[in-house]
Amino acid sequence: MKTTFDKFINDIPEEKEKFDAEYSEFLLSEFVLEKMADENLSVRGLANMAHVSPTVIQKIRTGKTPDRISYKTFLNVIDSLGYKINLVKK
Repeated sequence: MKTTFDKFINDIPEEKEKFDAEYSEFLLSEFVLEKMADENLSVRGLANMAHVSPTVIQKIRTGKTPDRISYKTFLNVIDSLGYKINLVKK
């Protein structure tokens, strides 16, 4: 028996693509929120550490990231939280 999720998302390629993109943004915002809480960092504090505007951090936190966030900006934010990106081939 298919769930509503399966019927709506998995059976409609356009909806699955949209879901996957939005879910990735959700994961990033949740990660940033959790790490900011762990480190007791404010939006301005993280922005200063990452050398980006507070607006960029706020948009990441709320999941309302701009259409494109530069790789450098993304790395600055992640690095400021004490993490690094490790690319692994599937």
